[in-house]
Amino acid sequence: SLCNNNPLRFPRLSKGDLYYAGHWLGLLLPNRTARPLLTELLRGDEARLRWFAKLADFRLFLPPRHYEGISADFMDRLGHQLEDMLLSCKYRGELCGPHNFSAVFTKYGKCYMFNSGEEGRPLLTTVKGGTGNGLEIMLDIQQDEYLPIWGETEETTFEAGVKVQIHSQSEPPFVQELGFGVAPGFQTFVATQEQRLTYLPPPWGECRSSEMGLDFFPVYSITACRIDCETRYIVENCNCKMVHMPGDAPFCTPEQYKECAEPALGLLAEKDSNYCICRTPCNLTRYNKELSMVKIPSKTSAKYLEKKFNKSEKYISENILVLDIFFEALNYETIEQKKAYEVAALLGDIGGQMGLFIGASILTILELFDYMYELIKEKLLDLLGKEEEEGSHDENVSTCDPIPNHSESISHTVSVPLQATLGTLEEIAC
Repeated sequence: SLCNNNPLRFPRLSKGDLYYAGHWLGLLLPNRTARPLLTELLRGDEARLRWFAKLADFRLFLPPRHYEGISADFMDRLGHQLEDMLLSCKYRGELCGPHNFSAVFTKYGKCYMFNSGEEGRPLLTTVKGGTGNGLEIMLDIQQDEYLPIWGETEETTFEAGVKVQIHSQSEPPFVQELGFGVAPGFQTFVATQEQRLTYLPPPWGECRSSEMGLDFFPVYSITACRIDCETRYIVENCNCKMVHMPGDAPFCTPEQYKECAEPALGLLAEKDSNYCICRTPCNLTRYNKELSMVKIPSKTSAKYLEKKFNKSEKYISENILVLDIFFEALNYETIEQKKAYEVAALLGDIGGQMGLFIGASILTILELFDYMYELIKEKLLDLLGKEEEEGSHDENVSTCDPIPNHSESISHTVSVPLQATLGTLEEIAC
């Protein structure tokens, strides 16, 4: 999608447009008289000054009873027309034209979307990457028709050029925040690369399914959510909608724009951020960009372009730009969010741990039984061995007779420990 930085063409204003929207555009004072600073700015162009003085003279003007407001028709009529801006168009080396673009309305007014895929417009594809295999357009931004700037206002801009956003067909344009600028007097090359991102839904993540549509958009995206939320907020607070907003609410008048809609949007962005909570979609396609540019026209081509477009070299350098958008390569990058711990892995780990612990417990119990068995066995064998030794000792020991040669009054007792060698000592004693 591409938009001229200037939303409305100054020479296209009618007396009725100036009467109702002049104060909103910063051209008139609240009493509907021309701003002195504006007339000072126009003094260098006497023809335009006379035209504006006549346009701003409402003494004999009878305003219409019903004014359309800042509607799509208003923006369509006063916005820059692609038929006037588009000087040349090529896609994959073949000619294209305004019929390959669809009008779409954003905060910049009337914008144009290439390859929108709308009904009756088949999608265009490419089979190669690199320059010459994408879209190449030459535009005249028509700076001479820009609204004169006397100060900072909501609807005027200091920049000259176009704003461009690369997005998928299912996503509405959000050029004012996601677009990049292209300046006149340069040929800008934009190499893009598709990137597909997959996020996890709750409880693992916080994404929202793209199939869950919104009030005004069938496919969920962050930009669709933002526009949907802003629309509901403005309709609730101002009872009207801005020109780029969907729905059936009536369009805001210039007074409602200035007094309600624009302040409400500012308040929504600054203080009421909890009103619009737009989660990341579970499936997201975005396009990375690499920009480079060269100066145009060259000294050798300036004369040719002067004759071709019947414009001066100064006009060409201040108004003409070339935009070349192409795929860097016909592949895409995938970024996927995965669960850190699957249920199957959890069950497997639990089963493994249980198997390990249960196996270890059974082995321990068996070892204990084996130890108790060996201990009891050893005790029993010790007891049985002692009983057998005592029995054999009683049978083998003989009684010592008294020695008649010794005196009966003298007695000597010898204590010998009961050991295996006791029999030998007794035999010696005897």
